[in-house]
Amino acid sequence: MPLTAGGNLAIAASFDLGGLGAKEGAPVTYTWVLPSFMPMLLPWLAILGLLALKPNRCAAAWWIWLPLGCLIAVTLAPMEILPAGTNFFLDAIAALTAGLGAVWLLSNHIQRQHGFVTFLWVLCVLAGFSALAFVSERGWDFTQQTMQGGIILAVGVPVSAAALGLCGVICRRRYRPLSLYAWLLLVLVVLWLAIALPFFLIATISSGGGVEWSQFLVPVLAVGMFHFVVLAPFLILSSANPFYRERLKALLGVKPDEPPPIAPLADGALKT
Repeated sequence: MPLTAGGNLAIAASFDLGGLGAKEGAPVTYTWVLPSFMPMLLPWLAILGLLALKPNRCAAAWWIWLPLGCLIAVTLAPMEILPAGTNFFLDAIAALTAGLGAVWLLSNHIQRQHGFVTFLWVLCVLAGFSALAFVSERGWDFTQQTMQGGIILAVGVPVSAAALGLCGVICRRRYRPLSLYAWLLLVLVVLWLAIALPFFLIATISSGGGVEWSQFLVPVLAVGMFHFVVLAPFLILSSANPFYRERLKALLGVKPDEPPPIAPLADGALKT
């Protein structure tokens, strides 16, 4: 039985009675729930553990719950507002949210002098905490929705780490929030296009050119922009909160601002 938050299990008796009656009886539906919600709380308990680390023992660090809460509230939205067949995105968003929260809380530990090493640390932390959150929510449930959400998460994690690393290279000379937002959106869209393009070309060749470009571009652009929406609350927090602003600047490798030049003193001032 899969370890998920709950579900309906249909049970039907089956036996070959020959010509005496039907082989299967009427199914009985049983609604079950997890005996404990502790597995689902594991990623959030892990976030609390990160807040207990010495560098995070301050009131400013607890503002991380603002983007976490906003994104988790989105994942708890009614299923009816989403297009049919896309509910698996919610599982991936919730898991990626936990991973991003861990990256923001551990940014002072995973930042390194070399940008590629920082990217590897971000990738490891993001993948570890995202996988923990995803398995805690869905368990080892190999249903179609779980597999689809796992694939989206498996692609979204390296795309997130790569996008932050590339934006760090682009914006390394100066931290400008609006410029960072614009570059991040562009980089995310380009990365998703690059990942999806080979599959589109294979589908086009196999179908004899029957796949239109709009059928490829529109969904990929939507995924890239939606991915930006997931990252945006953490960027906004970093822009508004000095504690996380310095964390993000260190994570991106932004050079510190140069002190303003000292104006030479006048001759009269030197004599006095």
